[in-house]
Amino acid sequence: MKKIKAGIIGGAGYTGGETIRLLLRHPHVEIAFVHSRSNAGKNISQLHADLIGETTLQYTDQIDTSIDVLFLCLGHGESRQFLKETTIPASVRIIDLANDFRLKKENQSASHSFIYGLPELNRDQIKTATAIANPGCFATAIQLGLLPLAKAGLLQEVYTTGITGSTGAGQSLSATSHFSWRANNIQAYKTLTHQHLSEISESLSQESNGNPASIHFVPWRGDFTRGIFISSTVSVEKPLKEITTLFQDYYATHPFVHLSAESIFLKQVVGTNKAVVQLEMQGNKLVIHTAIDNLLKGAAGQAVQNMNLLFGWNETTGLQLKANYF
Repeated sequence: MKKIKAGIIGGAGYTGGETIRLLLRHPHVEIAFVHSRSNAGKNISQLHADLIGETTLQYTDQIDTSIDVLFLCLGHGESRQFLKETTIPASVRIIDLANDFRLKKENQSASHSFIYGLPELNRDQIKTATAIANPGCFATAIQLGLLPLAKAGLLQEVYTTGITGSTGAGQSLSATSHFSWRANNIQAYKTLTHQHLSEISESLSQESNGNPASIHFVPWRGDFTRGIFISSTVSVEKPLKEITTLFQDYYATHPFVHLSAESIFLKQVVGTNKAVVQLEMQGNKLVIHTAIDNLLKGAAGQAVQNMNLLFGWNETTGLQLKANYF
């Protein structure tokens, strides 16, 4: 099978690095270039040292538009500006890992119309899209725990908490991403105001035929590098067995979401594109726990999953990854 050519804009950060790692091992993809103005001429392995011996690619400040797919691994707000300044042929599929095009009112660029890229919600639309807005990491984890309930009309008010590793903050250093601050420490931040709330609300409204739930979200910074663990609490007047069947039926054809009857934990998913979900119930209070790797199912892994759908390959191609269990 002839390989497609992929370009990466912004290959120096965490999501760019993960995208490079996945595409280097993808059987149907050849990386045509990795763009970074500040690192042009450097070997990829100078910034992503684990790739020493894996590739001879160097960063470039040139853009080759004779490609099939372009991954935008830029900071939030930079993708829209990049597409304004750069002519990308309409034939090139675009997958944006930032938040620029996730909301319906913001999903247009000069050359492309973006589809929200959560495969478990929009798989059929993704297959025929020209551009994908990859979901946020917290948004992915929260939505995967709530979509079956939204579809069944069982969501009204949701109280959710979630903890994320330091890589969720990006590679640029800040006061709260230094090791000396993160070690032996946790902190709530952006309480009830997190930027992913809008995309979560749109997806739940879409799946519930225009009846959005109220989402009250408290995110936490955690003392670890990667992974997200979410616990969402809702009131449901149905038995756990019936709710479990709802989840099993909803995700029956989605290869990366797994329902667990046992307590779940981050090490099950770190290093993989999996999302694991656990349901617990006391009285009419249902708690949905969800765990993902924020850099894979929450970013680069989901982007490659979307690419697989765009080009008609098996959804799991290049994403059968081993958890870093020990």
